[in-house]
Amino acid sequence: MRRYVLWRLAQAVGVLWAAYTLAFLLLDLLPGDPVAAMAGAGLNSTQVTPERLAELRAQYGFDQPLLVRYATSLGHALSGDFGDSVATGRPVADTLADALPPTLQLTGVALPLAVLLGGALALAATSTRRRRLRGLLLSLPAVGISLPAFWVGLMLVQLFSFRVRLFPAFGNEGAAGLVLPAVTLAVPAAMLVAQVLSKSLLAVLDEPYVQTARAKGGGRARVQFHHALRNASLPALTVVGVLAGQLTANAVVVENVFSRNGLGRITTDAVTVRDIPVVQGVVVFGALVFVLVNLLVDLAYPLLDRRIVTSGLRSHA
Repeated sequence: MRRYVLWRLAQAVGVLWAAYTLAFLLLDLLPGDPVAAMAGAGLNSTQVTPERLAELRAQYGFDQPLLVRYATSLGHALSGDFGDSVATGRPVADTLADALPPTLQLTGVALPLAVLLGGALALAATSTRRRRLRGLLLSLPAVGISLPAFWVGLMLVQLFSFRVRLFPAFGNEGAAGLVLPAVTLAVPAAMLVAQVLSKSLLAVLDEPYVQTARAKGGGRARVQFHHALRNASLPALTVVGVLAGQLTANAVVVENVFSRNGLGRITTDAVTVRDIPVVQGVVVFGALVFVLVNLLVDLAYPLLDRRIVTSGLRSHA
């Protein structure tokens, strides 16, 4: 078990390094002069003197070779220093820390909601004996996954804010203002969980040990929850780990649709004005969330199936 954990930790560190490196290289390869773009963002003006450009190049290291800039930037990032925002002059870490609570609140509500909705739909679809109802329930995930998040958000606002007037359409105020954004994030994620879990449940329900449990007189609910769900949940658990990172990315769209302050708004503003330090910080944070959640998922696998530890270590021996 210790070797399994160490191997997963090493993989997590590798993913973080790769994410930071790719973000650094892609931002460096963008067309145009990044220093001129950042200077215009910071000064709110396109009139920047050559002397000011030279100062910014020296300040942000753009007067040095690429490898030197990368090594210096990576060294600072390892200590949690991503520099200062060009647009505001504040440290990137402080900027992200201020924007983080609303986004964590949003995703922290949306992820459990997606798991509950998706799990309930999958269990309902695989437990019913009515063929037409089963076919209808099994077709819902494919439809839900295809719906863009911004469209779902706009429809929810139109229905529950402008017509029924149950929830506010914009802002971060109170628990009521969190309902529509959380549902907007949760719906596509729930459909993906339902699609994977329902297919896995249908496959597991045809396994011999499930048939044996039924032959011994096990009720439908007991067979599904006690025998089938545990083994069928492994693929869905993997999807949940991926969804945690996707929800953070989708929050960029949702927070803009509902005019919420958070990482989404900061990311949009930083990309618009090409605030490179902030963009790098957001990319690394998103990768960190993805890595941590998937690490927890990997560590949860052995609790469901001890064979995973043995097979995983043999494949990397």
